[in-house]
Amino acid sequence: MRNVLKYKDNFIAIGLKISYFRRLRGLSQEQLAERAGISMGFLSQIEAPGMAIGISLSTLFAIAEALEVPAHKFLEFDI
Repeated sequence: MRNVLKYKDNFIAIGLKISYFRRLRGLSQEQLAERAGISMGFLSQIEAPGMAIGISLSTLFAIAEALEVPAHKFLEFDI
C-alpha cells in the first residue's frame, strides 16, 4: 500500500493512458477487460480518474497486448 501512495500520480497516469488507448481503439471497458483476461470492475478502477490502483506487470502487459500498444507507452511520464 505504501508504494501505491508513493507513486500515486504514476498509477493515475497509467490508468488514464489505458483509458485513452482503449477509446482510441473503439473498445468498451467490457471488451478490453475480456481481451486482457481481467474483470471489468478491476479495469474500471484502474481507469478511474483520481484513483491510484496498483497493477502487476503481467496485467499491464496483458492490457498492452489487448490494445496492441507497446507496454512502455504506459510507463512514459512527463517530467
